[in-house]
Amino acid sequence: MSDGGMSPGTGVGADVTQLPPLLPPPVPPPAPDLGDDLSVSESLPFERPVRSDAGAPVIGPTGRPMPDFPEPRPLSVHGGARVVAMCNQKGGVGKTTTTINLGASLAEYGRKVLLVDFDPQGSLSVGLGMHPHEMDLTVYNLLMERDVTHEDVIVPSGVPGMDLMPSNIDLSAAEVQLVHEVAREQTLQRVLAPALAHYDVILIDCQPSLGLLTVNALTAAHGVIVPLECEYFALRGVALLKTTIDKVRERLNPGLEIDGVLGTMFDGRTLHSREVMDRLVQAWGDTVFHTVIRRTVKFSDSTVAGEPITSYASSSAGAESYRALSREVLARWLDG
Repeated sequence: MSDGGMSPGTGVGADVTQLPPLLPPPVPPPAPDLGDDLSVSESLPFERPVRSDAGAPVIGPTGRPMPDFPEPRPLSVHGGARVVAMCNQKGGVGKTTTTINLGASLAEYGRKVLLVDFDPQGSLSVGLGMHPHEMDLTVYNLLMERDVTHEDVIVPSGVPGMDLMPSNIDLSAAEVQLVHEVAREQTLQRVLAPALAHYDVILIDCQPSLGLLTVNALTAAHGVIVPLECEYFALRGVALLKTTIDKVRERLNPGLEIDGVLGTMFDGRTLHSREVMDRLVQAWGDTVFHTVIRRTVKFSDSTVAGEPITSYASSSAGAESYRALSREVLARWLDG
């Protein structure tokens, strides 16, 4: 496979820092006739192209034919959770928003979800209406105190089927204290292990850095989702994150996969957003989710309300985008 593309889970992608500067994209050639029975991508056989009334494939915001992701099948048994780290060392790219709303969307589809707030700022906890400074036990206690279990720390999120492991500023001390611990990179993996049997999905909201806490999250995870603001500086920073993921895979967690790169804060009306999306697809290929998250004030409003957009503004475009993302994520996991 060439350096310009990447299949889910292979961990092979182009180094964004080596790409040429952004230029106005050339006029694309006419879309090829895919035929009625061809899938959009050989590496993602579950995808079927959405077609317009005229029969031509519908081109999505990523510039690729938009697949039709099926409704996920209900589960009769829960457990064996897939752990996913929501990771990007750049702040303000939508990690916390994606963690909350993807988790809520997965819960709507019958999955039992646990959100882990692994950022000392506690934004995930606040975004779900919690007051982390008033809590007796947080993820910090789970990491540092042997007599604290995951059941002691987990609290209801207010969303049916979704629980929360809250955090606050105490977690910043853990990064210093863990330096002296044996197998310090595996601490989160060890304390989360008993919870895997009770959930279908565990989403870890990482802090905006590539320090020891983020390495812990990557070591504990089966997969990584990289939310990426559709802005050029955010695009360039992904190369450093990929290097960190590769090192963790090589030295600590051989099974770690990149589940996908998610374009956030996309505004299709601006040339810059479209150029960045085009460059992102060139660098990461099919690893880029077909679903993109567009800018909308509803996300800020739902954060103030302390609930996911799927319940705050259930029929909004933002809520539908995260439902579409959850279908795409589940399809990728099933296919993988």
